[in-house]
Amino acid sequence: MSDLILHHYPTSPFSEKVRLIMGHKQLAWQSVIIPRIMPKPDVLALTGGYRRTPFLQVGADIFCDTALICDVLEHHQPEPTLYPDRLKGMARALAQWADSTLFWAAMGYNLSPKGAAALFADQPLAHAQAFAADRSAMRTGMVTLRPGDATAAYRSYLRRLSSMVEDQPFLLGEMPCVADFAAYHPLWFSRVVNPVMADILDATPAVIEWMDRMAAIGYGEMGKLSATQAIEIAAAIEPAPLPEDIFQNDHGIALGSRVTVAAETFGQEPTEGILLAATRTRYTLERTDERAGKLHVHFPRVGYVLREVRA
Repeated sequence: MSDLILHHYPTSPFSEKVRLIMGHKQLAWQSVIIPRIMPKPDVLALTGGYRRTPFLQVGADIFCDTALICDVLEHHQPEPTLYPDRLKGMARALAQWADSTLFWAAMGYNLSPKGAAALFADQPLAHAQAFAADRSAMRTGMVTLRPGDATAAYRSYLRRLSSMVEDQPFLLGEMPCVADFAAYHPLWFSRVVNPVMADILDATPAVIEWMDRMAAIGYGEMGKLSATQAIEIAAAIEPAPLPEDIFQNDHGIALGSRVTVAAETFGQEPTEGILLAATRTRYTLERTDERAGKLHVHFPRVGYVLREVRA
């Protein structure tokens, strides 16, 4: 297997989720820092349209969405597992809640007028305006919580997390699982990226202690690459062979069709390519870029929409 290359930026909460999983599994990986906002020409050369952060590159294979990245890293290094026996379903369901409901409540709180003012206090006004416009475009069609509603929900969710870690070190037991990493990153944003907003955590000291245990995991062995180097790596290698069981036909769209895949909600920019696989859990598209060459771009089925491109 080629090197693990994570395309991310330091203050990205979902990137923190994956960085800690790298540490949990004691993996060596390469870091490529990408822009926070558009334009992202080097990103699009690899993904073909997908612009959410982070994404994982393994040679000429591009894996989008942290739910899929977790599965890829689990396959690459099964121990310690993200999906403990007898708790796999619960761990995945709790992680999905944390990556969506908890995350958006936390962001509604963190980016309230007070939070946004603190986050951009040392930056030119134009930077804050550009960030706000970029994220507004990504939220097209979404219903988002107002700051007051987000704050109330966030407080409630923190109490629920607290009840889970008052008598055990991690959410589902003695070892962290995928749910811990998913629940941690929105809280990390409050505590580390925008500490002016961290006082909301004070009412749940058990959560703070759990966060300390999570932070102690670290990031594993991190190297550094430029975006140009990552694109050159993709161009120099063929995508990995696909497994034999590659088609679960839930859409009536044949393999070999030209299709798009896009997120259901946040960041709906589509990636277009040839449908190579539609397995039980993921889609794989083949696309070609003039800089990166032939690529396989992979998406999870849950949370994404497959559409056929008709002439």
